[in-house]
Amino acid sequence: MQKLNLKNVTQYVEENIGQFHSARLEKVVNIELKKVLKSKNPYLFRAKNVTTANEIIEGILSAYISSSEETVFGNWLERLAIFINDSVYHGRKSGIEGIDLDFDKDNIRYIVSIKSGPNWGNDSQVKKLIDNFNSARKRLSTSGNKLELICVNGCCYGQSRERYIYKSKGNYYKFCGQKFWEFISGDEDLYTEIIKPLGHEAETKNNEFNEAYGRLVNKLTKEFLDNFCDNNGNINWDKLIVFNSSENKTIRRAGA
Repeated sequence: MQKLNLKNVTQYVEENIGQFHSARLEKVVNIELKKVLKSKNPYLFRAKNVTTANEIIEGILSAYISSSEETVFGNWLERLAIFINDSVYHGRKSGIEGIDLDFDKDNIRYIVSIKSGPNWGNDSQVKKLIDNFNSARKRLSTSGNKLELICVNGCCYGQSRERYIYKSKGNYYKFCGQKFWEFISGDEDLYTEIIKPLGHEAETKNNEFNEAYGRLVNKLTKEFLDNFCDNNGNINWDKLIVFNSSENKTIRRAGA
């Protein structure tokens, strides 16, 4: 084990946080109206008495971008966690499906699946996590691994409550927030230290994002007006629901 050098962590964050901003911006630039309309519930808009194209576009984009940012930033935090763990314990990106990190500490091999926050999945997704851990155990046991093996679900934010840390159903541990960052680094204060450099160039990058977002709202609002509103500017709900939910008869005939 090597002591974590916080200057190296700060340098890494400042040099790589641009990847998050670029990916975030790319998501906005490439959004297509008809693609996102297909994934939203037009009945809900009608039930809420939405009357303008702009309300629909803003509602769709807000939900879509929020979800996409969580995914993009979660992936970025995963890479940061691996970098930090490599600096201290020589951990590595795992080649096993569903496992993000593995490292050795005190004669124990840890295999870690990293998620953004504690409430990351439904029952089937948790079952998939357990299946991945079990597969990893079998693979490592047949590869000559002699170390004790412990599986961990690491969450980048949130709190770990002692009574729920060990999951007997699945035989794994769940570490969140401070406990997770300390687990991979040996530094109990790391969870507060890493937030400081995350603001590097944030204002400039956010201004770029807001400009692109404004152009996107204007573009998609115009497309919606052209395709789903009548000449008086009223939303054509029948046309919208047909686009969103009508049966694809071509597919039905082909599969009949």
